[in-house]
Amino acid sequence: MFKIYGIKNCNSMKKAFDALQAQGIVYEFHDYKKQGIDAATLAVWLKDMGAEKVLNKKGTTWRKLTEVEQAHAISNQENLIETLIAQPSLIKRPVLQTPQGLVIGFEEATYQALSA
Repeated sequence: MFKIYGIKNCNSMKKAFDALQAQGIVYEFHDYKKQGIDAATLAVWLKDMGAEKVLNKKGTTWRKLTEVEQAHAISNQENLIETLIAQPSLIKRPVLQTPQGLVIGFEEATYQALSA
């Protein structure tokens, strides 16, 4: 089962949706801006992929945080999870859960290599 996490109006998400649909891959969409994200899911993502893959430091949400807030967020995993729950826009998009594992971010070649 494929499950994709993200924010509906994000350009990377739109590309990911299009790529999945083009291949006929059935997926469930979880909009963490509307539905939220839980600590247990984030803990798995961080364990499997690492904070550098999960945390989006390039977006405006990260840049809007003060240096103190940024330092607090990355000081330990508990603080990072707390920050990501409070500000889900800080999570890189999309996060695709596949039978083979997680894919974070959109790369066309990676999505073309997916099989249902």
